[in-house]
Amino acid sequence: MATRPVAPKRKVTYRGVQLFWQYVVILVAALIAFFPIYWILISSLLNAHSAADVVPHFWPDWQWSNYTRAWQLEPWIQFFLNSIFIATCTAVLAVLTSLLAGYAFGTMKFPGRNLLFLLVLGLIMIPGEATLIPSYLIVSTLGWIDTYQAQIIPYAVSISGIFLIRQFFLSLPPSLWEAAQLDGCSRFGFLWRVAAPLARPAIAVVALQVFIGSWNAFLWPYLVTSSDAHRPIEVGLQAFMSGEGGTDPTGLAAAAAFTTLPVLLVFLLAQRQFIEGISAGSTKG
Repeated sequence: MATRPVAPKRKVTYRGVQLFWQYVVILVAALIAFFPIYWILISSLLNAHSAADVVPHFWPDWQWSNYTRAWQLEPWIQFFLNSIFIATCTAVLAVLTSLLAGYAFGTMKFPGRNLLFLLVLGLIMIPGEATLIPSYLIVSTLGWIDTYQAQIIPYAVSISGIFLIRQFFLSLPPSLWEAAQLDGCSRFGFLWRVAAPLARPAIAVVALQVFIGSWNAFLWPYLVTSSDAHRPIEVGLQAFMSGEGGTDPTGLAAAAAFTTLPVLLVFLLAQRQFIEGISAGSTKG
């Protein structure tokens, strides 16, 4: 009777062990990143007694009425429309200013270019809180209190956007501009016809960063708005922390859940462009 051949044992290679630990690290990082979202969803479905317990609850009570109560407390449709309008306008203006400034710093040579660029980058070192009072005085003098432009114009320039697009334009070969010159293309013509289409990944990153930042802004809109007609979503959330009975944790969690969903979907749909833009912007320093 013939014996069945024994299959050779597979040797665990160094590459296999390395991949295993890489996946472990990625899994742990994903769990850490997802945990706040999970905690908000769990908290939004707890009852008032469970939410007040010292011992945390990791399983919901399925109190869907928290979402109904949270939705009826504030005019969320108006807040959604305000946030979409403000975030979109801010992102469009930031992309335009970043594109023009990044193009000038990345492709054009003029006296003091490097010094001026360092001064622009130096603005990142100034904390936003330090400019609140001067910015508020300027907005008040212009009569922009409780308006859309007060929430859009101060953030129409993105320093990080200028840096990212400049880095992308530095990676473009000079032969592109030389070929465009031979075809009679001007500086602006080269920007809109050649450079800007090539910089779409970097532009997508700037637009996404500014849109999410504007959507999540709270302190500045809270200072310059006084009516629901111009308030964004994040300011509307503070209603759950200023009631007569104190903070409503379950209502706040429910409102945070359905107000975070749109921006989360935007990021998931644009994550490919975000990764490509970051990679393209870091190819040349």
